[in-house]
Amino acid sequence: MSRMRERGWVRSLTGIDGPGVRLVCFPHSGGSAIAFGEWAAAVPSGTALMAVQYPGRGDRFGEPPVDDVAAMADSAAAELLRLPPGDRVLFGHSLGALVAYETALLLRDAGEEPRALCVSAALPPGEMSERNVHLAPDDEFWATLHALGGIEPAVLENKELRELLLPMLRSDLRAHATYRPSPGAGPLSCPVRGYHGEGDPLVAEARLAGWARVTSGEYSGTVRPGGHFHVEHDVPGLVADVLSHGRA
Repeated sequence: MSRMRERGWVRSLTGIDGPGVRLVCFPHSGGSAIAFGEWAAAVPSGTALMAVQYPGRGDRFGEPPVDDVAAMADSAAAELLRLPPGDRVLFGHSLGALVAYETALLLRDAGEEPRALCVSAALPPGEMSERNVHLAPDDEFWATLHALGGIEPAVLENKELRELLLPMLRSDLRAHATYRPSPGAGPLSCPVRGYHGEGDPLVAEARLAGWARVTSGEYSGTVRPGGHFHVEHDVPGLVADVLSHGRA
């Protein structure tokens, strides 16, 4: 496999050469590529696991965060298109679902539409209604994130760490809040699979089906336990389901 430039946008988590399928994962607001580290043990032989690393976290912590979904997708797609052509399955969680969708459109326009697009814990493009979380005062901001289950207690108790993470988190949530799909993009033709975490306070299960509008292909959805961060539960089962929708 071609080596990604150091501190680029797309990281290999398995190191497989010449994969039959590349599973490319896009993390949630505040998330990093390592959020999918546990997936490496669950992907079958012949499948490469890759994850997107947004600026402002991990080994890109010193870089300014990007608060624009389209710009994130432009950078991720550019790096993916520098790899040898091959089958790709895109999986995005929360904010990552929107970045994955925009990336899928760019790959499609370049003649390399993914085998499948899998979207998790995200309302369909253009349907987000709560757009002010990133503007909340600090205490309210952290309380909201903690209620969703995505913030460790150790972070909440460490004022210095909170101050370091705050700009990146606000930037990600601003990207999510201000995202608008490009008019006239045209539907994908690949299958789209939606994942809903039971009890997710941000995404009503019935609204997830709106993702069917982004493709002329098949749409299917499923419900998993675990709320907004259901991706942390039964990782092998989730990976198997994702890859099953990327088969020929």
